[in-house]
This record gives sequence, structure tokens and C-alpha cells, in this order.
Amino acid sequence: MSNETKVAKISDVPPGQCKTVSVNGTDLALYNVSGTFYATANACPHRGGSLGEGMLEGQLITCPRHGWQFDVTTGCLANNPQAKVATYPARVDGDDVLVQI
Repeated sequence: MSNETKVAKISDVPPGQCKTVSVNGTDLALYNVSGTFYATANACPHRGGSLGEGMLEGQLITCPRHGWQFDVTTGCLANNPQAKVATYPARVDGDDVLVQI
């Protein structure tokens, strides 16, 4: 059974930025793409790089370890949509960002 958890305030993640958050011991990467929030697993499947510490350009996050790029809206690897990271529903409620996990 999944539930929503407050992971940040809107002001904690300005547009075009990302950060790492933790929900019940699970590390997630939280992204603000032009005011819409998305969440994925934090670990890149290639070598475990922290996606929340990567560079967000539009809706693509670049892993800081080896440059793999993922679409944060789908979790798909940019050049191979069959490879993915897990995604989690995120939404804004007032000033809070909630993620369902």
C-alpha cells in the first residue's frame, strides 16, 4: 500500500533544480521542471550515481558519474527507452511537495 509523504517545500527546489530526498529510508531524486515536480529513484542503474546531484536540463537529468541521461517525466534512459529508473507520483499541496511511494 502506498502513501503520500511531504518531501520538501516548493521553495526548496527552484525551477530547473533537483535534490535528493528520503522517504522511509528510500532515497529519491526530486525535480522541478518549470514548476511541475517529478520524482525518481535516486540511484542511476549504471553505477549508482546520485541523480539528485546531477544536472537538470529541461526534463533530462544527467547522472554526475558517467553522464547517462534520463527523462524525469518517464524515467526512461534518453537513448534507450527500455532502460528505466523507477518513477513516483509527485504533486504540490499548498507550499508542500508530496511524493507517493
